[in-house]
Amino acid sequence: MINIKIDNRIQEACPEVRIGLINALVVNEPTCDELWAEIEGAAREITQQYELLQINQRPAIAATRHLYKALGKDPSRYRVSSEALCRRIIRGLGIYRLTTLIDVVNLVSIKSGYAISGLDGDRIEGDTLTMSVGTADDVYNGIGRGVLNIEGMPVYRDAVGPIATPTSDEERTKFTEQTVNAQININAFAPEMPLEQAVDWMAHLLRKYAHATSVETAIYNPRQ
Repeated sequence: MINIKIDNRIQEACPEVRIGLINALVVNEPTCDELWAEIEGAAREITQQYELLQINQRPAIAATRHLYKALGKDPSRYRVSSEALCRRIIRGLGIYRLTTLIDVVNLVSIKSGYAISGLDGDRIEGDTLTMSVGTADDVYNGIGRGVLNIEGMPVYRDAVGPIATPTSDEERTKFTEQTVNAQININAFAPEMPLEQAVDWMAHLLRKYAHATSVETAIYNPRQ
């Protein structure tokens, strides 16, 4: 299991932070109809439960937005990934059907409200990820977004550089159809769905849809 460290600035701005960790050997195939039906069901629930302006009041999303503001980032310009997903659903824009790993992450994110980092474990350099604060000097290519300004964002760094934020993961460590080692971090800056439940559900979905083996889970709490 990857080691996690969290910068004091993150902990001071967000004392409740915990990280759910899942690592597994997987097969990343095109999303099957059964998984897609689960995603469509989750999308219907979101449209029934929330109006557009209510999405950012979900506890997990609100806490992540608060952290952005505390670190000097505008969360309405750089939206949290879970918020962006739910907003697309409510606006009727739909979400893309991609690969199993991406869509399992999206499903848990929609239901839980948590921003989730989905990483190819074989592309992570070193054995430790440190969550710190992005700087103006960081070069970061967000998936499908091009160069992303991560100054003032919470960001995971490996031994080489930044690889994941709650807004977008980085191209270098993204899931591809060749990914066989999935490292998934559920970023809980405040509780919504119980984090233990979210971690267990993610592991279940990986076993069910991504043929996961050697599944390891943990919850990192910097206060313990």
